[in-house]
Amino acid sequence: MNFIPRTVLALWIAAAASAVYAQAPANEQRLDEVAERGSHVMPFHLEKTQHIFDKTPYGGIQQVVAKQAGDGEQINLIRQHLADISARFQQGDFSRQRRIHGDDMPGLADLTKSYRRIRFAYKDLPNGAEIEYSAEDSALVDAIHRYFNAQLSDHARHAIGGEACEPQEHKHHHKHQRHMPQAADSKE
Repeated sequence: MNFIPRTVLALWIAAAASAVYAQAPANEQRLDEVAERGSHVMPFHLEKTQHIFDKTPYGGIQQVVAKQAGDGEQINLIRQHLADISARFQQGDFSRQRRIHGDDMPGLADLTKSYRRIRFAYKDLPNGAEIEYSAEDSALVDAIHRYFNAQLSDHARHAIGGEACEPQEHKHHHKHQRHMPQAADSKE
């Protein structure tokens, strides 16, 4: 009988699970092109900020934070930009993402087509801002995850995946409460 020791099996499972969540960076030329196009769309300085893409069971949390906590200029630029794109997303306008990443960006066509069924919730953070994306439909959650993976690949020099940077009580809120999208014409 072939028997695999538990430790080997556990390591293999952990490695396989990590590979599912890892996102390979784009090639150097693509990273340069995306950074150049992004500099015309994003008002903040990429080297002074960090993008964080945290996939959740209901969508994900996109954050941009200033690397220096006291960098008021970058924090204000981040907040203005994310508030603007969140408002645009709620109207189905993903043109800025197309300008940076191209029309064939994974997940983008689905987000554009079904934006009314996705909740985009903007929030200020002490060192930047975030947009929480949430949907009830598993196909839309998958589209959000593909979109986040593309962001991580294209912004590999300035983006990380994983758990969003947030105060403990906010983290508890995201991890244990289910966020459902609201109709585009409803009020929160």
